Amino acid sequence: MSPAIQKVEALDAGRLIRVEWEDGRESHYPCVWLRDNCQCPLCFLPSAAARRLLLQDLDVDIVVKEVTLAEGKKISITWPDEHASEYEAEWLKKRCFSEEARAEMQADLFLPERQYWGSDLQLPKIPFEEIMYNDESAYKWLCTLKKVGVVLLTGAATRQGELVKLGHRIGFLRLTFYGPTWQVQDKADANNVAYTNGKLCFHTDYPVLHHPPGVQFLHCIKQTAAGGESEVVDGFHVCNKLKERNPEAYQILSSTAVDYTDVGVDYCDFAVHCKQRIIDIDSRGQAVRINYNNATRDTVFDIPAEKVRPFYVALKEFNDLLNSAEHKFTYKLKPGDIVTFDNWRVLHGRQSYPSGAEVTRHLEGAYADWDVVMSRLRVLRKRVLNRD
Repeated sequence: MSPAIQKVEALDAGRLIRVEWEDGRESHYPCVWLRDNCQCPLCFLPSAAARRLLLQDLDVDIVVKEVTLAEGKKISITWPDEHASEYEAEWLKKRCFSEEARAEMQADLFLPERQYWGSDLQLPKIPFEEIMYNDESAYKWLCTLKKVGVVLLTGAATRQGELVKLGHRIGFLRLTFYGPTWQVQDKADANNVAYTNGKLCFHTDYPVLHHPPGVQFLHCIKQTAAGGESEVVDGFHVCNKLKERNPEAYQILSSTAVDYTDVGVDYCDFAVHCKQRIIDIDSRGQAVRINYNNATRDTVFDIPAEKVRPFYVALKEFNDLLNSAEHKFTYKLKPGDIVTFDNWRVLHGRQSYPSGAEVTRHLEGAYADWDVVMSRLRVLRKRVLNRD
């Protein structure tokens, strides 16, 4: 049911609008924000959902000249220059500046809820064909991917190109120096440690990029009989454990800029260098992205010599936690499986497998950015739940 306004009035010499709702609650809206967000055709372009009003034309000291309420459904404001603005009750309610309302809106936009896990992970599984052709299944897939961090899609065809279809389903894939998709198999003169048959330690992909890919897809086309098991660990869960157990180590890993490098030839020739903190944190000190790949950590290390050993001690403790039996989950991909996971949160690895005269294990990989994935999630949510 749409919210209804009981009363509206100007406060603070016309700089603030107070709205009293039918349920007795109230909201306060600064007039500079209301003027900045006028929804009339001169100030706003509905077809693009974008502001037309230029910031240089906004008076930050603006006060309201007159405010009126129309049938509890909207408020009308006349400004000192006689410009008129109207604001619907539902639009205003969603944008209330109270802490509770702001938290609700942010949760609705970005789905920050996380389900942490360790070796007890119940790996979510959804048939590939369902998410490709059923919006409800696709929405469930992306919501679970955001909340849990990993989802297994089953029953895809065992041929290259299925990830391109998956990319079209969400929008588009992320192009990198290894191509729009890439083939994980044992190769002579491998230009990446993944293209060998050796063990891969827990890592996130591409911390050498300033903006690492947010989501990774790995499609099993051929699987070796012996070895080659996949491993995943919830990096955010481990970060929380490290923060509790050794705050100093957490502080070192979340503040030290580590050099990464990747040089070679693939989709094109490349020489990439970047600095990343192993643990990126938000303003509350919570991990929001893990940037850890031991294989591409550079020999160059731009910190004072006396800080080097404390860094290694902290990193070793973090790495030991990642590899502890209580935290890691091991599984083996079958041909037709596509594992999809949050590359900012979930670290992945692989056990070694025997080499052969022919290719015994073949995965196709691809990336997508979280912006693309979240965009598709919101579009699907509106379609499936019939909501704005």
